[in-house]
Amino acid sequence: MTDTRPQLLGTQAVYRGRTFAVDIDEVTLPNGRTVTMEVVRHRGSVVLLAMPAPDRIVLVRQYRYAAARWLWELPAGGLEPGEAAEAAAAQECHEEVGRIPGRIDRLGTFLPSPGFCDETMTFFRLTELRDPSPADAPAVRDADEVLEVQEFTVAEARRMVRDGAILDLKTAFGLTLV
Repeated sequence: MTDTRPQLLGTQAVYRGRTFAVDIDEVTLPNGRTVTMEVVRHRGSVVLLAMPAPDRIVLVRQYRYAAARWLWELPAGGLEPGEAAEAAAAQECHEEVGRIPGRIDRLGTFLPSPGFCDETMTFFRLTELRDPSPADAPAVRDADEVLEVQEFTVAEARRMVRDGAILDLKTAFGLTLV
C-alpha cells in the first residue's frame, strides 16, 4: 500500500456552525481517480476520566437531542480555537464535574469517525480532585447543558456498558483506558 496522499483540487464550504463545519472536497486519489469527499470539520474535543479515587469515576447524565434520549457519559467538551487540550480538560472538569483537578494525565488521542470527520478526541485522567475555592473563577456551563453528575465505581461503570445502560461510544472506550 502506498503512503501517497490524495491531492486536494478544491473545497466547497457547505455549512459553518458553532460546533462543526461541512466541506465537500474534490480530490485526486493515489490511484488517479478524482472523487468528491464530504468532510465534517471539528476543532477537536477532550474526554475526561475524572477519578476522585483510584477505583471511582464521575459520569454525567445529559439529554442528547440528536439521540433523542438521556445518556450516561464521561464528561467532555470541545476545544476552542488555539486552546491547549490540558487547559480544556481542566476547564471542563470545573464546569461539568464541579471539581478542580490537581493532576491531569493525557491517555491518548483517537479518531472517533475518520471515515467522514476530522475530529480528534484526547482522553485525560484527572485526579487529586478538589472543590473550587472562592479564589477560583466561577464555573459556567454551556447553555445547552443540563447535567446530572454522579460518581460510580469503575466496575459499576463497566457493568453499565455491558448491560446497555451506557450507549455512548467514547465512554465505553474511555473506560478501557483505566
